[in-house]
Amino acid sequence: MLNTYFMYLLSFDWRVVATCIVARTENLLKCEFLEMAQEVVNPEEQVVLGEEIDHVRVITLNRPRQLNVISSKVVSLLADFLEKWEKDDSTELILIKGAGRAFSAGGDLRMFYDGRTSRDSCVEVVYRMYWLCHHIHTYKKTQVALVHGISMGGGASLMVPMKFSVVTEKTVFSTPEASIGFHTDCGFSYILSRLPSHLGEFLALTGARLNGKELVAAGMATHFVPFEKLPELEKRLISLNSGDENAVKSVIEEFSVDIQLDEDSVLNKLSIIDECFSKDTVVDIIKSFELEASKDGNGWIGAILKGLKRSSPTGLKITLRSIREGRKQTVAECLEKEFRLTMNTLRTTISADVYEGIRALTIDKDNAPKWDPPTCDEVDDSKVDLVFQPFKDNLELQIPENEKHRWEGKYEHSAYAALNATEIAK
Repeated sequence: MLNTYFMYLLSFDWRVVATCIVARTENLLKCEFLEMAQEVVNPEEQVVLGEEIDHVRVITLNRPRQLNVISSKVVSLLADFLEKWEKDDSTELILIKGAGRAFSAGGDLRMFYDGRTSRDSCVEVVYRMYWLCHHIHTYKKTQVALVHGISMGGGASLMVPMKFSVVTEKTVFSTPEASIGFHTDCGFSYILSRLPSHLGEFLALTGARLNGKELVAAGMATHFVPFEKLPELEKRLISLNSGDENAVKSVIEEFSVDIQLDEDSVLNKLSIIDECFSKDTVVDIIKSFELEASKDGNGWIGAILKGLKRSSPTGLKITLRSIREGRKQTVAECLEKEFRLTMNTLRTTISADVYEGIRALTIDKDNAPKWDPPTCDEVDDSKVDLVFQPFKDNLELQIPENEKHRWEGKYEHSAYAALNATEIAK
């Protein structure tokens, strides 16, 4: 992966695709995902559109054919727009949406894989993405995400932290990074750790999907609006021409409907989830889940358990610990931790599972990863400790602590940029 080209990790696996799309389109969309994972960003493509309409600003993620994949250009443009508009007194309301039939499915696994032979080839893009995530969490102007279709992993980090996040019956959410040897990132060790009971551990470890209604019920979206009403809602918000939170909320509520969870929703299984995913270790969680699966009426567990047991043992252990630590960390601390985890994972500090997971999914497409080590019992906890160790201060993610200087700490002023410049000069 080139330093000048960013593709942040796409957060899904084939099992999630199979469960999140209706049966008649499963094969089509699975192929579409795999094509996206090998797509190269056209440098001339307008991957993010920024429109200024009086006091309203509209951001459109504009790679519909690739399900609005997040590239280096996307990150840079988002950061530029958000910084400019936060400092602009005439900007009051920001809307963000995805072109086509997806919000954002994340990034490009193939490009991630191609960077495996060059140490820290993607440090710039990882740094920029996590730095941007903090600014989205702490943004000073009113933001509304209009979310339909797929919103997974890094893509969902552009939705959940917003003041208002509007979802529809077509919205699909998931964070299944552990299944390919990665970890739940982009601030989700903070977000998921604050969900009811132990739902966060469940979502992070299993990659289970949530629909729009479930996102609202879980507190990761604020309103449910029928898909057909979304264009009209957008028009009304633009015509409102104000960032007053009460006024914005009032408009959204005109279009929103009360939700009623489907009978088979995983959110109706929280007692079982809490019982199983409160266990101390991944091994104990799996054993407890297996026990519940054997009981009458728990047929829903089978497919989820199968996916969980096929996931990277190293990825599962790192993910569980990250979520558990997240409960006691601020969003800034979570992002700093996730930066360390990501860099150490890409450096294969304790395992090369992330590249093996991507190989199995998008390169050879055999869906038969060979994990190293192959079982949770063989993953040395002392080695897991290594990926959590802080870096030297100047090599940590530099998140500004002073509100007056909140847009400082950018990659180009970091120690990594200086190190990269040195390498280029050699």
